[in-house]
Amino acid sequence: MLPSAKFVRLSLLVICLLGLTITRPAPFYAEDWPQFRGPNCSGVSRSTQALPTEFSFQQNVVWSTELGEGISSPIVAGGRVFTTAVIDLARLAVICHDAASGEELWRQHVQIEEAPALARPNSYASSTPATDGERVYVYVTTVGLLAFNVDDGAQVWKLPIEQPRHIFGWGAAGSPVVFDGIVFFNQDDDLNSFLVGIDAKTGELRWRTDRPEMLAGYAVPVICEFEGRHDLVVAGTGRMKGYDRHTGQEIWTCNSLLRNSMTTPVVHDGVIYFSQQSFGESDNVLSKALLQWKDTDQDGKLTKEEVPQPFWEKFDRGDADGDGYLVDGEIDDAFQSPTNMVGGGFIIQAIRGGGNGDVTKTHLLWNQDDTRAASDYSSPLMVDGRLFLVKRGGITNVVDITTGESLRKRKRLHNIGQYYASPVFGDDKIYVTGENGFIIVLANQSKQKVLAKNDMGESCIATPAIADGRIYIRTLNKLFCVGERVN
Repeated sequence: MLPSAKFVRLSLLVICLLGLTITRPAPFYAEDWPQFRGPNCSGVSRSTQALPTEFSFQQNVVWSTELGEGISSPIVAGGRVFTTAVIDLARLAVICHDAASGEELWRQHVQIEEAPALARPNSYASSTPATDGERVYVYVTTVGLLAFNVDDGAQVWKLPIEQPRHIFGWGAAGSPVVFDGIVFFNQDDDLNSFLVGIDAKTGELRWRTDRPEMLAGYAVPVICEFEGRHDLVVAGTGRMKGYDRHTGQEIWTCNSLLRNSMTTPVVHDGVIYFSQQSFGESDNVLSKALLQWKDTDQDGKLTKEEVPQPFWEKFDRGDADGDGYLVDGEIDDAFQSPTNMVGGGFIIQAIRGGGNGDVTKTHLLWNQDDTRAASDYSSPLMVDGRLFLVKRGGITNVVDITTGESLRKRKRLHNIGQYYASPVFGDDKIYVTGENGFIIVLANQSKQKVLAKNDMGESCIATPAIADGRIYIRTLNKLFCVGERVN
C-alpha cells in the first residue's frame, strides 16, 4: 500500500530537520561569547548557570586538547569553540571544536611567511577571532582579515590589510569585532593608524578612517548606546573617540587619555569606563621612551641605524637641521603627532557617551590621575556598580563607578606576576588569570575574598571565555573546557 501524501510530507520534513541538525549542530544552551571578552568586550556572563570554583589542568576538566602555540582568546557561539594557533613558522591554524565534547570539527591553515619580528610574550596567534554565528572573522598580520564559514571552515572572503609597524617591535595584537552586519578592526601602530568597517557577508570595505594622531595601541572597538545612538568607540593615544559605525565619520572626541592604550574600555548604561597605564610620568612623551630603548650607544640622540627602516621617512621629517641625528624635540616631531604630545602616567576614568565634537569638558564624568592602581595590560571589569582592576604583581583595585572613588585599599593577590589576560565574570564570581597559569577566583564583592587558586599547568595570557555553564581556558599550547563537578 502506498503511503499517504500527508505521511510523505511529514517524513520529508523530519529528514530536512535531521539534515539541518547534522550540518549545523544546535547549541546545547543559548549563551554565546562571540568575540574578545564576550558581549561587547565586557567580560561579563549574565547566565545563571553554575560555574566551577575549583578546577585545574586535571580537576573538573570536561575536555582538553592540544592546539599549538598561541595567546589568542577562545570564542564560543552556536555550540562551537573557535581558536587560532601557530602550527609552524609558515602556518597559522584556525580551529573549530564542538563546545560540548571537544571534537575537532574543522581547521584551516593560513600562510604567515615573512612575518615581522615581535616582542615576547606576543605571538603570531595573538588576535582573537569574532563571529556572528554564520562566519568567523580572523586577523592575520601578514594577510589581513579573513572570514570562514562556521559550518565547514570554508573561506568566504579575504581583505588584505597592510602590516602594522611598531617602533619598539611589539608586533600586532588587534582583534576584530562584529556588530549589526559590520566587522570593525582598529590598527593603531607607530606608522599609519586606521579604523575600518567591513561588510560581514561580502568582505567589501565599507569605509576606512585614518587615525594619524595615534601611536601603537591595542584597544578593541566597543559599541556605546546612548539615547538610541550606537557609536563605535575606540581608545587611542591621548583620546577616546566615537565614530558613526555606518560611515566611519568621527562624531566626538574626549582628549583625556595617555600615550599608549593597551587596554579596552567597557561600556555600561551609556558610560565608557577606561583604565590605562602608559610608560613614564605625564611629561614622558615618546622621545624619552625612544632614547631609553633605541639609543644603543646612549649618546642622547638617535641615528637612522637605531630605528627600524620603515620609520626612516619619519626620521627625515624630524631631522630639521639635516645633521643625521635626532635630539630632544626633533624626536617627538618625527614620531609623535604635534597636535597630540601626550605623555605617560596612570588614569582611571568614566566618559559619558553621546555628544558631538570635543566633549572633554562636558562628558568626562570623573578621572583618577594620581593612582598607581590603574591596570596596565588587563582591561577593566564592571559588575554591580563596581570597576574591578588588576595589574602587574597581582595588585587589585575596586572603584565605585558613580564617584570614581576606590572602595578599598589596593590589595595584592597571592599570585605575584604579570597579568595580560583580562578578568571575566560569571555565576557571581570573578576569574583572574595570571601569566604563570594560575587562575584566582574571587567573590563578587568590594572586599577581596579569594575562593580558589587554580593551576592550569602552563603559561596563560589569553582571556577565558564563558558559555553554557563552562569556562574555556586557553593556555599557551592547550585548550581546556572546565565545568562544575566533572570528576
